[in-house]
Amino acid sequence: MSASATTQRASAWEWTRVLVLGGNIAWTVLNLGGALVATRAVTLSLTALLLVLHACDPSRGGRAHRAGLLFLPFLAYAAWNVAWVTPVGWLGWIDWFNWLQAVVVFWIVLNGVPSGSCRRALWVFLAGAACASAVLAAYQHFGHPKWLMLGRKQVEQYLGRSAGSFGNPNNLGALMVLLIPPAGYVAFARASSAKARVAAAAGACVLAMGFVFAVSRGGWLSLAGAFALAPLLIPGERASRRIARAFTALALAAAAAALMYASFPIMRVRLHQFLADSGERTRPIVWSAAWHIFTAHPFFGSGGGSYDTMFEPFRPAGFLNRPEFAHCEYLNTLSDFGGVGFVLLFGASLCVALRWRSARGFHGAAAVGLLAFALDLLVDFHLRYPSLPMAFAAVGALVTSEVWPEGAANSAAPGGRGGAFVRLAAIGAAAAIVFFALPKFRAEGARWLAREKIDLIAQAPDAMEKLAPVLSEARPAFARAVQLDPSNAQAWSDLAYADSLVALTRKGEDKTIGEAVEKEADKALALSQLPFEFWIRKGTGLDMQGKWVEGGACFTRALRLAPNRPAAWYYEGYHFSLNPVETGMALASVDACLRLDPGFLLAQILRQRLEQRLH
Repeated sequence: MSASATTQRASAWEWTRVLVLGGNIAWTVLNLGGALVATRAVTLSLTALLLVLHACDPSRGGRAHRAGLLFLPFLAYAAWNVAWVTPVGWLGWIDWFNWLQAVVVFWIVLNGVPSGSCRRALWVFLAGAACASAVLAAYQHFGHPKWLMLGRKQVEQYLGRSAGSFGNPNNLGALMVLLIPPAGYVAFARASSAKARVAAAAGACVLAMGFVFAVSRGGWLSLAGAFALAPLLIPGERASRRIARAFTALALAAAAAALMYASFPIMRVRLHQFLADSGERTRPIVWSAAWHIFTAHPFFGSGGGSYDTMFEPFRPAGFLNRPEFAHCEYLNTLSDFGGVGFVLLFGASLCVALRWRSARGFHGAAAVGLLAFALDLLVDFHLRYPSLPMAFAAVGALVTSEVWPEGAANSAAPGGRGGAFVRLAAIGAAAAIVFFALPKFRAEGARWLAREKIDLIAQAPDAMEKLAPVLSEARPAFARAVQLDPSNAQAWSDLAYADSLVALTRKGEDKTIGEAVEKEADKALALSQLPFEFWIRKGTGLDMQGKWVEGGACFTRALRLAPNRPAAWYYEGYHFSLNPVETGMALASVDACLRLDPGFLLAQILRQRLEQRLH
């Protein structure tokens, strides 16, 4: 700790900020890391409260720390990008508020947590949340592999690995690599008290346990790479000593990897899979798509939150995964925000990170954790869910305030134009969260949960039996979503989808319901014409009204947008099947769907019916 941090007395305002911030980070970590949009509304509400507390503190004011100001140009540019560039504005704003939240945490810790006692408390919050997640990982590992927070179940692809309080084991690994270095330092530092060393040693062991059970290859490589790179980045030491320390770190990492390989079967499975795939199999596909999207939109990108939609033209045949993100934060930023956004975000980050090179002792160890996290971003999307960027921003601010203390005194001086501006900006950001962001998050959260229920039964053999009770819950949720956020095009499309399914339970009402489906799909298309699913919804509504030719044009448009998506071929096949003259075309489309996805149950059933018609 710096002298100012250790001697400055914490006020009640500062303690309240730390309790709200630490509690918010811990709550979000323990709720699947904020992966569910419905839980992010609570996280955002607490962030708004944090801003109000900072603005109302009479002791705060003056000039803010320059490190926090560095990120404001990116936020301004990203807001413009979401407003004017992205084709999926409803997703773009959710993405933007996630960035805002990380910057707010960085700003508050940097300018509003100057005392040593409050900083230590914040470290305890971070370590406590991480240890709790690691303990949950052990619970999963030793007998409950499918258990997840919030009553959810782990997906098949992650069985054998533990995710702790997250849904994705890689997210757990990222939190561990961020906090293992500082915890380990306190455990071994002679300057630490005996109680601190014992507590830190216990915490480091728990974090290491979670790290091992996550079985994150990106985490292993990132942590080993950070320990090897850190000595090379320290200024003022002889080159020979830096190289020796780097090789020592690599040797220790290799020894630890060999021990884990010998002790844990899942480690051997993951390593053999890595070698069999020559490194990676699916990530190069999504990386390549991100690069091609960037080269097509080099300056401003394709728009915030648009990667998943823009991926479809680059989807290879047989690739059935929904990537959602590019599995590389640097490529994802290039894809979404172009070269301008990349320079503004990571240029500011580099300016701050270069200061971390001078960190020593405990904060030097924390800087190693930050470096490991940054390396892990090369192979994953840890900044897309709020808990990890919030934790990263908090640790980054704690280190920055030690190695770049010039703003501490200025930010503590009350009054003046600077203080008034900071208060006004904080209140404005809080108001934007409450009145603009929260309705969007509540709408998307309700929509996502309702659509999940439909998708879970969509291809089940007994789907018709379960359809009515599911729709009785899902359709009102979609209606509520479009009421909360009329700009959510996906919610309009899902409402059209639900209504088209309602027609299956109401015989003789196809035309009337089809008109409603067409209108709802038109509202989605008025907001964005790039998602192929929106055209399928409109085509379905037209078919229900007997407008077969007009519907065909919509399904053709969907296929042009997503030529290797099995669902696009299935719906075109179903469209052709409505006209007995086009049975051959229907079979051809269904066969194309089954070539892309042989397990597509609805296409299998449709094919059997078409063959019976021919015979």
